[in-house]
Amino acid sequence: MVKKMVAIGGGTGMPVLLRGLKELPVELSAIVTVADDGGSSGKLRNELAMPAPGDIRNVIAALAEAEPMLIDLFQHRFTGQTGLSGHSMGNLLLAAMTSISGDFYNGIKEISRVLKVKGNIYPIANQNVVLHAEMEDGEIVTGESNIPLANKQIKRVFVSPLPVTPLPGAIEAIRQADLIVISPGSLYTSVMPNLIVPEIEHALREARGKVVYVCNVMTQFGETTNYTAGDHIEAIHNHIGADIVSAIVVNNSRIEQDIRKNYAEEHAAPVVYDIERLKALGLEVIEADIIDHHQRKLRHDTHKIAKLLYDIL
Repeated sequence: MVKKMVAIGGGTGMPVLLRGLKELPVELSAIVTVADDGGSSGKLRNELAMPAPGDIRNVIAALAEAEPMLIDLFQHRFTGQTGLSGHSMGNLLLAAMTSISGDFYNGIKEISRVLKVKGNIYPIANQNVVLHAEMEDGEIVTGESNIPLANKQIKRVFVSPLPVTPLPGAIEAIRQADLIVISPGSLYTSVMPNLIVPEIEHALREARGKVVYVCNVMTQFGETTNYTAGDHIEAIHNHIGADIVSAIVVNNSRIEQDIRKNYAEEHAAPVVYDIERLKALGLEVIEADIIDHHQRKLRHDTHKIAKLLYDIL
């Protein structure tokens, strides 16, 4: 019987994770944030009152098995001084298909069919949602793109308008999954918007499969400055409780000095893996070399992480 795996997240970490997982003999589902409000996504969202398509577009491209030229076309971003400048073709296609079908999720399904997507893709909501952050000093910052710019300690994030209603297929996928993976990515603006939806939280709590968090390798300025792996986990605990995530995957390979230097210019540093604290928090700690050593920008290695997760499964 084919095992079922669910990945939850968004941002740049999610597609990296999915590109490797789609090669595995698993039934795959991706649950993706739609809280983005910057760039092309933000423009389409504001002008057409649709969920933000950017993270969904990247997940479709990662899971697509169509001809490479079609995927390149889907990911093409217009430049220059025209009205299309900044928009990606995929975002425009998602907007058009949403208009034709009258429904964002139906639009995703149709484009997924055309691009031969492996697996199911569910937006966290079929509606336009706005992300907010309450800072430790009490300030409320509205908008996914504004939250890291505030450069303050984040106390919690929340979404509006309520209620946010996830798709029934997403809830069922979590409940039936043999393994649920919380993907790496911006902790508060890509990962947390999915987890804090009450029905998603309840489904995770009732899930029969293990819930594994793949921890970020680097901190992110304005979101997780100076965060250790334990701080990442405690942030998740503070939002959805301490009894959902049962394991964490951390990188144990050396990060080269020139890469550290490049990230230091962005006020980012390697995440410190405080193993004893993680164990004290009740987590199984899975250490491995999970990064791609051949890129100047630090990324999880799609094949290494996929193999590790399949071994867990």
